[in-house]
Amino acid sequence: MIEIVILAAVIAAAVIVGIVVSRRQGQVRPATLDPQTQQRARLLDAAGVTGEAPAVLHFSADWCGPCDAVRRVVAGVTADLSQSPNAPRDIEIDIDADPALARELNVLSLPTTFVFDAEGKERFRISGVPKAGDLRTALEPLTV
Repeated sequence: MIEIVILAAVIAAAVIVGIVVSRRQGQVRPATLDPQTQQRARLLDAAGVTGEAPAVLHFSADWCGPCDAVRRVVAGVTADLSQSPNAPRDIEIDIDADPALARELNVLSLPTTFVFDAEGKERFRISGVPKAGDLRTALEPLTV
């Protein structure tokens, strides 16, 4: 009987943790990374985040299924904002091809998306597939 109670408690705890983790997926959260280091600046510049225009940098991999959805959302939003005075750039990085940048930005899961302003400062971080409306809301003020 005690084993059943323990098993039920473990299952309940796992369900609660799963709900908490899944609720954070796809949410646009303000960035909390440390100030930019020389290493980070060099890696971002090599990736195309040059500080000349806002950029959406998303990490993906061939084996990542949800990364296709991120690719479509980011492409759609950046295309919608392409006529803006400071149009955002869409930059996709294969995590297998560029693990150094992923480590520097503390990417722990795929897909992970970053929004950088026109000065190259990280403004937002999104784990999972972002909603197009949320991404557009985060990007629009940066494109003016």
